[in-house]
Amino acid sequence: PLTMAVTDRLQSPSIKYLMGTDNFGRDIFSRVLYGARLSLEVGLAVMLITVAVGIAFGMLSGYFPRLDNIIMRVMDGMMAFPAILFAIAIMAVLGPKTVNVVIALSVVYAPRTVRIVRATVLAVKALDYIEAVRAQAAGHLRILFRHILPNCLSPLVVQATFNFAYAVLAEASLSFVGAGAPPPTPSWGNILSEGRVYMQAAPWITIFPGLAIAITVLGLNLAGDGLRDVLDPRMKT
Repeated sequence: PLTMAVTDRLQSPSIKYLMGTDNFGRDIFSRVLYGARLSLEVGLAVMLITVAVGIAFGMLSGYFPRLDNIIMRVMDGMMAFPAILFAIAIMAVLGPKTVNVVIALSVVYAPRTVRIVRATVLAVKALDYIEAVRAQAAGHLRILFRHILPNCLSPLVVQATFNFAYAVLAEASLSFVGAGAPPPTPSWGNILSEGRVYMQAAPWITIFPGLAIAITVLGLNLAGDGLRDVLDPRMKT
């Protein structure tokens, strides 16, 4: 993906170059493949972090009324900013690195997961069987992790797939504006950014990474919809 062939710059798609070349003669096909690895790694890391943060703070907020107001006001404050602008602001402070992209996107998308887990905990906590468990002198940790957390998994899994898709799209957006992974690291966003100057002379530079982003995000959203249909019992009635 980083090999330059100046004599083959701006070549259209062919048998030699399946997706053509860019202005430096680099193979777009290999750059899109390596960009996929970066985008999926960022998306997976953001998904795992947001799930962990969502479980921790969502369960604390929903189960302990004294912590609810504090945690939720912090989450509301974070959600008050547009997601991509908030991520750009964090990247401006931390600097353009892949690790910082994961941190920024995790901060941006964690509040949604926290609110979903909190809502589920509030609903489950009021059920009769939780009162029965409390009557048996069960501790808070046992109630939270053995009886409440399993009921949070269905909406949590669905939200995790959506966070994956949001993170892939946001990573491409950050890279496009120069706030993501720094060049020459291939990323779908910076491939699009470099190719926008040549959209008339070499449109394939932007078409193929754009299609990769669209197909990936569409697939993840369809997966989330499918999981919601399978895991939510209300969708079966």
